[in-house]
Amino acid sequence: MNICTEHKQLLGDFPLDGSCPSLTVEEHRFKDILDRPLEITGFDLTEQFLLRKGTITEELPSFRLGSSPLIKPTKLIFPNGLPSEYSLVSILRVRRTTKKDRWYLWQIFDQSGGSQVSVVVDGGKKVLEFSSQGSLKNTLRYTFKSRDLHALFDRQWHKLSISLQSNIVSIYMDCKLIERRLTDERDSIDLNGRTLITTRVEDGRPVDIELKQILIYCDPYMAELENCCELQECGAKRTFNGTSPPLDTEPIPQMLSQPVSQSIDRCHCPAEKVQSIPPNKGL
Repeated sequence: MNICTEHKQLLGDFPLDGSCPSLTVEEHRFKDILDRPLEITGFDLTEQFLLRKGTITEELPSFRLGSSPLIKPTKLIFPNGLPSEYSLVSILRVRRTTKKDRWYLWQIFDQSGGSQVSVVVDGGKKVLEFSSQGSLKNTLRYTFKSRDLHALFDRQWHKLSISLQSNIVSIYMDCKLIERRLTDERDSIDLNGRTLITTRVEDGRPVDIELKQILIYCDPYMAELENCCELQECGAKRTFNGTSPPLDTEPIPQMLSQPVSQSIDRCHCPAEKVQSIPPNKGL
């Protein structure tokens, strides 16, 4: 079964615990993909953190982040918790002055200051880091080093997305699957801490980027289902790619050797093929 057919059967199944509110997004984000409307749940972090709005003529305004810390109690952002599987989708542009900075796109930490989950953008090394607390209270950390991520630092608008399934982390940029990793089991989120976005690791201040949106969908498939109509014209119908980058199985001992099943085009999803990405040799 390909992901298009599978997802049509799964729509509405995330999350099962009722933790996520309904989420309103632009219709064009899922244009020509599915044959019925999506019932979307999730959280708009830009709406939660950024109070300044763009002009009324802008369909999706961009924000400059200012100097005030972008941090809030986790209970205010996720009142009923965060599901174990979800997608994070961001649209951003790195500026000249900060293209080599190291910063958190998103982080949740507990009341003692320990990180529970984080996404770090490292402009100096041109890599993306995902970390989370494991079920054994250990830290699970994965570094994505694909050369395709280098374009994220070219000072143009890009869509950076992450899919978190129970044992897989997948990275997408500009609606193409870049890298995918197997992971150990992750721990649930403690709501008694705080959550931040777009914050420099060095000093805790907002990073100087331009941001259009950060969304968390309560569905791990949304990172793949979204199109990139904000970045390019979407005249043609999309078909899902027929190949996936291989799971990187070395040298992380907790990873299992497991092939990624290929999808078969049976519905309207991205027409272009994603080239096979060779596995990294280290974190």
